[in-house]
Amino acid sequence: MAWRFKASKYKNAAPIVPKPEACVRDITVGSYQTYGNNISASAAFMAFNVDHNGSSIAVLPIDDCGRKSKTMPLVHAHTDTVTDMGFSPFHDGLLATGSQDCLVKIWHIPKDGLTESITTPECTFSHRQRRVETVLFHPTAENLLTSTSFTTLTLWDILTEKEMYSNSEHSEVIQAVGWKSDGSLLATSCKDKQVRVLDPRGGCFTHVANSHQSIKDSRVVWLGSSNRILTTGFDANRLRQVYIRDLRNFEETEKALVLDSSTGILIPLFDPDTNMLFLAGKGDTTIAYMEVMDREPFLAEGIRHSGEQTKGACLAPKRALKVMEGEVNRVLQLTSTAVIPITYQVPRKSYRDFHADLFPDTAGCKTQLTAEQWMEGSNLPIPKISLDPSKRGNDNVQTVSIEPPNEDGASDVDAPEVGKFSGEDSEGDGKVDDQDYDPLRTPTTAERRRLFERRAEEQGVSGTTNNQNEEDASPQEDGKEGLDGEEDVGDTSPSEGVKGGEEEERECDGDEVGDEEVDGFGSRESLQRRSIAERRKMYESRSASVQEGSTMGVPQANVGGPSPLPMRRRGGGDGPPSVQRQCSLESGTGGGVGRARREKKAPEPVPTTKRTSTVFGRVSKFRHLKGTPLHKSTHIENVRNISRQISGECDGFHANPDRVAVPLSGPGGKIAVFELSKTGKLPDGVIPTLVHGTNVMDFCWDPFDYSRLAVACDDGMIRLWKIPDGGLLEPTNEAECTLPGHSEKIYFIKFHPLASDVLASGSYDMTVRIWDLASGTERIILEGHTDQIFSFAWSPCGTRCATLCKDGCLRIYEPRKSCTPIAEGKGPVGARGARVVWALDGAFIVTTGFDKVSERQITVFKANDLATPLNTVSLDVSPAILIPFYDEDSSTLFLTGKGDWTIYAFEVATESPYLCPLSHHRCSGLHQGLSFLPKSACDIQGVEFAKALRLTNNTIEPISFTVPRLKVDYFQDDLFPPTKVTWSPTLTSEEWFRGLNRQPKRINLKPEGMENLSDVQGGSNAAPERTEKGGAKGSGSIANVPFNRLGWNPDVSGETKEKQEQIQRAVSSRMEVNLKLEQDDMEGVDEKEWDE
Repeated sequence: MAWRFKASKYKNAAPIVPKPEACVRDITVGSYQTYGNNISASAAFMAFNVDHNGSSIAVLPIDDCGRKSKTMPLVHAHTDTVTDMGFSPFHDGLLATGSQDCLVKIWHIPKDGLTESITTPECTFSHRQRRVETVLFHPTAENLLTSTSFTTLTLWDILTEKEMYSNSEHSEVIQAVGWKSDGSLLATSCKDKQVRVLDPRGGCFTHVANSHQSIKDSRVVWLGSSNRILTTGFDANRLRQVYIRDLRNFEETEKALVLDSSTGILIPLFDPDTNMLFLAGKGDTTIAYMEVMDREPFLAEGIRHSGEQTKGACLAPKRALKVMEGEVNRVLQLTSTAVIPITYQVPRKSYRDFHADLFPDTAGCKTQLTAEQWMEGSNLPIPKISLDPSKRGNDNVQTVSIEPPNEDGASDVDAPEVGKFSGEDSEGDGKVDDQDYDPLRTPTTAERRRLFERRAEEQGVSGTTNNQNEEDASPQEDGKEGLDGEEDVGDTSPSEGVKGGEEEERECDGDEVGDEEVDGFGSRESLQRRSIAERRKMYESRSASVQEGSTMGVPQANVGGPSPLPMRRRGGGDGPPSVQRQCSLESGTGGGVGRARREKKAPEPVPTTKRTSTVFGRVSKFRHLKGTPLHKSTHIENVRNISRQISGECDGFHANPDRVAVPLSGPGGKIAVFELSKTGKLPDGVIPTLVHGTNVMDFCWDPFDYSRLAVACDDGMIRLWKIPDGGLLEPTNEAECTLPGHSEKIYFIKFHPLASDVLASGSYDMTVRIWDLASGTERIILEGHTDQIFSFAWSPCGTRCATLCKDGCLRIYEPRKSCTPIAEGKGPVGARGARVVWALDGAFIVTTGFDKVSERQITVFKANDLATPLNTVSLDVSPAILIPFYDEDSSTLFLTGKGDWTIYAFEVATESPYLCPLSHHRCSGLHQGLSFLPKSACDIQGVEFAKALRLTNNTIEPISFTVPRLKVDYFQDDLFPPTKVTWSPTLTSEEWFRGLNRQPKRINLKPEGMENLSDVQGGSNAAPERTEKGGAKGSGSIANVPFNRLGWNPDVSGETKEKQEQIQRAVSSRMEVNLKLEQDDMEGVDEKEWDE
């Protein structure tokens, strides 16, 4: 029983949380309903879900930190949420992903990381009609991938892209999968409350037992190479449990630990080298640490970590640990905004020496076992490597000197294929020096496939299998034969030989290399002081350089040596391979320190990304916009019986500069029309209304005739009303015109923005009809919708239109050319409604809707590319649909919903992040609707760039949106570019239906008698002034010259900066500045007095 009194070496392992600067920050992670961990890591990279839909993955270097831009390169992996992901244990850049779109994809991450977003996988596997739940690489066989979908477990050979094995004997969804470390058996956890052990090569379950008695998520992990498994789940009372089972008595639990009643599933992370177990619950703020033992009490609890809420977690591989700092494990915690690397360190008096008792030999990154050999019954253990930096030098690395090319352009000495494993177990202890294998030169999937096919042909001809020595003989020959039809990855092409001979070779002393290692990778703090570009360069140099740690005795940050990254050809598959070679080690003087000569290409300059986000970048002129309710004398009060049962596709409130229309509750479908000139409290009694006799579905004002109102009803009829001068005096049910056409009730109606008498309507018959009101006829029918149409919007030029449908599709039409959509993309999900609006002269489309967890979202698309959204911004959880209002001149997008009291404001930009948040306006109470007026209603002298009318429970009040300025006596020409005349038609309906296009006029909003602010500041950008009657308020000059809408556009920002400098010079010239200090006139102590 002496073992009871033997203290564990890892008993006091303590979590060390880094400073925020050492974490990956400013990322966006949503809430995903998956069985995966949402994050995975290799010795070189970490990958995790980003964005609220989770269809894209961010891949960063394992030691990366700092704030991340919203424009960072991503792996746009799938069309739906990525449910699980995992790196290959033998190639750090080989990533597998599974998704709700029923696909499994294999991705190659370049050795330098992502420099641009990628969308093309190496290969794809399909699970047909069921979403993928888990993906997991085999621990000993190369290129063997496990994936599960519903009740099916499948093994794939990603080299040949073939299915090796499939099992569909589970009765419910497979929730988790775990391989035994020797790769012989597989454990699964299922929704049918059972845990199973499967032998894929035998094709049967070897063990089955009842597990956690809840259908909620459960996990399973194999405890190393032992015959024990560990599962986490919930009991019937929803208490979280941890079970340990032994295969020798599988039906009984060896250890049953009941924890708490939290709802988050426990993610078990087990390290077989140290027997350390980490339990991270999704949604929990604590991460438990336990040590697994083979005797009672089986689980010994260690120090808990308490921090931020967990979205996902994973362990970093042993080759990525800082062993010279006592780091025995590292947990990567994924939160909603950051990735936090939590270091578990064993306290020691000194970390100057390597503590071998804390770091046993671990599995390396090289295997000789292929998927086919494993299926045939072969079992080969993974050669182990030492984590001691002094044992991981380059003494045994096969090297080659770079000689000048001969006349044929080829080098006299062929370089070996470094990607080929050439080390042997010379000591017979099963351990191999990992430096003998350079995983940076691992071929890509296509190259490995050709190598496999070549070997298969050779085996077919000879009838025998090559032994290990034959496979590892002559790296030069294997490199040439392995890539049939391709250039040798280990050799140099003639062009490369000439280039290599002309490049300057660099020689470094061992002392210099050691100093560089200490400064570059000695500590996390040194990394924090460097930019991302510098850290990337250091990372590349570390991966390709000769390790001098053993010679110099300098602690290294990453004892794992080069990370196993798949090789990629520079410039695609047609260009020459990117070759990196290790040069011969020349013996030097001074303590026998070797001198490494290696070929080094001139570093390519890393372009700095233009900073455009609101965190780092420029500030919009409208960022501090201010919303102000106007005086009570401008309100209309005592509005009664406002209808709250209006259709969700209707905005519920519409206004123009003369009058407003408000739907009223009660039978008959009544709409009240109030004159804006008659403000104050409405008299009690009957309100004059428009009576339709049926329910009102939508209504809108004619933008060119402020007295005409179009109303759509659920009887499929469109009624046009003419409001008399002075307003309604009594209720009326006689419409000016009625348009029959739709067979079912109508969703919406929208007037054309440029052509008069052109109206579009959408109905439950899933068609959009375009009417000529001048003749009262239906001219165009748009088809192609498969479900309810949520929203419709005309483009600013009036040639195209966009629709959002309940089937989740965003469609663009050109009505005069085709009745079917010309482009389709993925819109908001769900059946709760959505909206669409055009922005930036029709170059972008903005949609609002809900995600799968009912969170309101704003999404930006390019109008010519609907496949991938540019950006998605999530606001809050609310049942109200966000109704967008877009101001073209300021590129400001206002959003609010029925029942909200916040008006959100964003600026739509042509550059990332495309949606820049502005100051949101908080109203004094809830509102039922919001309607913006044209520019002609704005008070330009008061720097009012937008004006809206807000409908509350019983009032109608105007809101003025202004930009704070000091010199309000001048016309702010930087805020008010020439604006479109939207209150006068550009075309007639007949001209538009004939196919004519005409741009609207633009007028200068400058009031008479005001000077341009730019003129006062010395600018020369005054707009031309030509008056036009009937223009904007206090304005009137036509401007047909091109202009720039965005005040913070790069072209305008330079002018703005120049104006600011001119203002500073003007102020300095008028102010008297006295540079003399007050103490200069005071008497001080004489210098001689100090000596006394």
